[in-house]
Amino acid sequence: MTSFAYRAVDPHGQVVRGELPALTEAELDARLLQIGLQLLTCRRVGRGGLRRGGARVGRRELINFCFHLGQAHKAGLPILEALADLRDSAGHPAFRNVLASLALAVEGGSSLSQAMAAYPTTFDRVFVSLIRAGEQSGELSAVLAKMTETLKWQDELAAQTKKLALYPAFVGTVVMGVVFFLMLYVVPQLGEFLRNMGREMPLHTRALVALSEFLMGWWYLVLAAPVAAFVTLRTLVARDLRARRALDRLKLRVWLLGPILEKIVMSRFVTYFQIMYASGITIVDALKTSRDLAGNAVIAEALEQATAHVEQGNALSAALGRTGLFPPLVVRMVKMGEDIGQLEESLLNVSYFYSREVEEAVERLQGMIEPAMTVVLGLILGWVMMSVLGPIYDTIGNLGM
Repeated sequence: MTSFAYRAVDPHGQVVRGELPALTEAELDARLLQIGLQLLTCRRVGRGGLRRGGARVGRRELINFCFHLGQAHKAGLPILEALADLRDSAGHPAFRNVLASLALAVEGGSSLSQAMAAYPTTFDRVFVSLIRAGEQSGELSAVLAKMTETLKWQDELAAQTKKLALYPAFVGTVVMGVVFFLMLYVVPQLGEFLRNMGREMPLHTRALVALSEFLMGWWYLVLAAPVAAFVTLRTLVARDLRARRALDRLKLRVWLLGPILEKIVMSRFVTYFQIMYASGITIVDALKTSRDLAGNAVIAEALEQATAHVEQGNALSAALGRTGLFPPLVVRMVKMGEDIGQLEESLLNVSYFYSREVEEAVERLQGMIEPAMTVVLGLILGWVMMSVLGPIYDTIGNLGM
């Protein structure tokens, strides 16, 4: 379908820009009128448009989408009317276009999951699979409620992670700026002063002066090297599976951060797997779909082996135990659920277990990182100040003699 880039005006007189698929300008005008916009100008931008993937929207928009759609469905409101209400209240222009297209697709006879599948950029495969399972089982409102809780947990975890990184990033930037200033302006003058005085500099001062001279001569390489290394590594990882596997394995082995990252990945996997299984999706299909959420090649390969083990007729607990990723307690919880026929309840307990583990690990790391940063940065500044002021005090003391 052809896509049009448009300029329109909303009921409050504000100009809105966006992109919407339509066959003709008349159809585009009709679609915009459905979402309360009056077309001003438009131009054809090619075929596909939003059908190529949709719009990237934030987690907050998806949380509002799941919550309001779930509440509307629970209250008995038809999906088409709920989508229309969401479309009219959406603040994100691109997401409003997606919602308008969803409403039109549902009005044309498509199911909600079929309409959402046309926008993989907005709604990933797991999201669509869960909605499809909710439609088939008649538990769409329950699935949407679980998705709302899961997305809220992910949003809170992301906020905690950002807060965790903000302090060291800010303090590190300030201190490194001070160190650079000392290296480029103060230390060279110190070296020249001591040479003129004929004083022999101690080893730590000579090391500082040598580092200062290196930075003065190659400062542009020092600043460009991290950027070049990041771009090179990202390109290599995107093109070479072995490089990606090696990097992902290294991430899991990093001191302090590796175990937390593994817990976050496993928590996300278990949470979505539990939602899928509770929604009526088979264990094999839930494993195949939720393993894509790992975001780590090493863990994804282990989960793929577990999927193959289940396909051969083995129990889920045995397959999870073979991966070596799950603690024995988790494996025993899953096995107990299988034995007594309450696997859904056991998976819910495992999901809660991992969620608590992640929250406690992040809190512990947050409590450790501030004093650790203080010690490290204090050592750096102490070395610089001792190397700068020590020789000066020695020289003044000798002059006083």
